[in-house]
Amino acid sequence: MLAVIVAGDNADSEIYIRNKIKACAEVGIESRVLRFPADVSQDALLRAIRNVNDDPGIDGLLVQSPLPKHVDERAMFNAIDPEKDVDGLHPQNAGALMTGTDGLFACTPKGCIELLKRAGVPLAGSNAVVLGRSNIVGKPMAILLLQEHCTVTVCHSKTRDLSAVTRGADILIAAIRQPRFVTGDMIKPGAAVIDVGINRMPDGKAAGDVDFESVFPVAGWITKVPGGVGPMTIAMLLQNTLEAAENAR
Repeated sequence: MLAVIVAGDNADSEIYIRNKIKACAEVGIESRVLRFPADVSQDALLRAIRNVNDDPGIDGLLVQSPLPKHVDERAMFNAIDPEKDVDGLHPQNAGALMTGTDGLFACTPKGCIELLKRAGVPLAGSNAVVLGRSNIVGKPMAILLLQEHCTVTVCHSKTRDLSAVTRGADILIAAIRQPRFVTGDMIKPGAAVIDVGINRMPDGKAAGDVDFESVFPVAGWITKVPGGVGPMTIAMLLQNTLEAAENAR
């Protein structure tokens, strides 16, 4: 069983939760959503996490972000039992990823690796550039690419001459939450481009970090937003939940 803790009313979060619950049902995984109001106290959320940790009938737990501003997200993630941490955000699992040992790893980076492999994109020896250094995507993405024997560069807001760096990438992962930031003139012809970003535009539509229209003619492989990385992230969540259940048994 997968448990999801959600606090407050966030329209985007509700879409994600609905998709996760639907995916669970499709593959026969039970799910439970534990809802709390936006003014819930941090202590109340911590108690809910501990209750799930102690429940042998629940195999996986994720705390849906964003949480209300008065709640310390890192404290929530750290409170999850590492054996049930299907989002791969607990320090124990992050450490396992870093050291190349077994653990539950972040779903979106895992999904990106799966996409690259299934598309037949060469990994070993490729130059991979990751735009973004977050704990959720950028850092674990870089480590997973290193484990696949890529030469990895991580770029961020302080990177100098960013376009020169990205034009050397055989594989480009965009995860900076800047709508349509990556344009066709920043791409090496034939490169694999994975757009992790999802940004809500003024018209209510979703846009990625990649300007799809200008990058598509240049790239050899490219994902769309929505419909690219998102479904793979959910698939990896289900995989982690199954792995957690098997480990518990």
